[in-house]
Amino acid sequence: MKILRSLLKETPYSLFGNEGLLSCEIYDLCYNSAEARANTVFFCLVGAHADGHDFAAQAYEKGARVFVCERALTLPSDVLQIIVPNSRIALAEISANFFSHPEKLLKLIAITGTKGKSSVCEMISHVFTLAGKKIASIGTIGIKIGDYTEETQNSTPESYVLYKNFEKMVSLGVEYAVMEVSSQAVMQHRVHGLHFAAAVFTNLSRDHIGAGEHPNFEHYKACKKEVFRHADIAFINADDVFAWEFSRACACPVQTYGIEEKANMQAKNVVPFRENGVFGVSFSCRGSSVPFKLPIPGIFSAYNALAAVSVCHRFGISLSACAFALGTVRVRGRFETVKTARQDITCIIDYAHNKKSLSSALAALREYAPNRIICVFGSVGGRTKHRRREMALAAGELADICIVTSDNPNFEPPEEIISDIAEHIPPEKCVCISDRAEAVRHALKIAESGDFLLFAGKGHEEYQLVNGKKLPFSEQELIKKYSELLFLKVNQK
Repeated sequence: MKILRSLLKETPYSLFGNEGLLSCEIYDLCYNSAEARANTVFFCLVGAHADGHDFAAQAYEKGARVFVCERALTLPSDVLQIIVPNSRIALAEISANFFSHPEKLLKLIAITGTKGKSSVCEMISHVFTLAGKKIASIGTIGIKIGDYTEETQNSTPESYVLYKNFEKMVSLGVEYAVMEVSSQAVMQHRVHGLHFAAAVFTNLSRDHIGAGEHPNFEHYKACKKEVFRHADIAFINADDVFAWEFSRACACPVQTYGIEEKANMQAKNVVPFRENGVFGVSFSCRGSSVPFKLPIPGIFSAYNALAAVSVCHRFGISLSACAFALGTVRVRGRFETVKTARQDITCIIDYAHNKKSLSSALAALREYAPNRIICVFGSVGGRTKHRRREMALAAGELADICIVTSDNPNFEPPEEIISDIAEHIPPEKCVCISDRAEAVRHALKIAESGDFLLFAGKGHEEYQLVNGKKLPFSEQELIKKYSELLFLKVNQK
């Protein structure tokens, strides 16, 4: 509970309406009209597809009397309207005050880049935890604070959600928080006001460009760079084509990691391995005899591990402790092997949903000499349509059979998305099945001994986004279910 006037001390504003409410007690903040009630402040956030100003009347009906908005609204006279230049910036500033700036009691670690954010985040969290350090994480897979977990709508939640969870972290004695920082989070001021003890740049490629996202690649890149203007130290992937450009954008000391280029943390002798059904990659670091054996395959996994080791070493964790922890790390939905009734095939689920991640995953599988690679994938609806052609070209080149299906079509007809993809794949390689569950079943049905099946796009997600609704959908459970049914059917003949 805070007095409204005290929450506004860092925010420029003008007032319209019942100024007597400046002295009222505020019990909570909200930006969803369904959550509004008496003694809450309702924030009119402007989004890509909806404008919170249009829902102010509904928030009033729920009991809200204080509104933070970017323009004057037509509301009853008992309302106080706090008019600000940007309601999202105001939400960040007011949330920080409402929760008494818990971020200042935490060492925040930011992970940004096109790919690898979730994996690096999970690796750092795993190493810190095994080293006895109290750490929480925020990202695509959710918020994890000790035994507490919470799903997130975005890789980087709204600023209010961040500060609310920072407060929870502090109350539980957490010292570190590692978080994915997306370009859209920067664009929408979700991380406004945060300062990072460390920031990591994984890589950069064209993504999230289009309607409702970034207008162009330069804007996307600029948002990523902004993170490194608010950090104490930066860790940059030296092998990425944009490494020098990002290093120059940093307002802090820079450390590098990589494989090809000389770096502060450089991997040597990167070799794929397969042991007892586990796919992985091994390497050592220049200047050290400590062996690393990561149970996640692909050169990209080595890069993610190097990023994690760079950060962990910075905060006092030895290379041997890092190697021990990374030997047992698992990242949900990231190149995750699913055990099935058929032991002669290999099923892997991965979150790959753009060209770079899909081609990297398929190339990693090729290193293990499969009989064939069957790739099940689609593309999200209403966003980044250039992905469709790029993913199709990657799959068409590296997979033997492409089963093109749905992947969160939302309000776009799945058949249209599938058609956009399929036109760029050789017809003899392509099968189109709009029902993703049926696509999973078909992939298992046609699998031959020694085949690798890559189910790309869903990863950790346990839903399909259709017409604005999240419908329950677990690809992992479907793989297990259909594999068992088909295995039993074959054995009964």
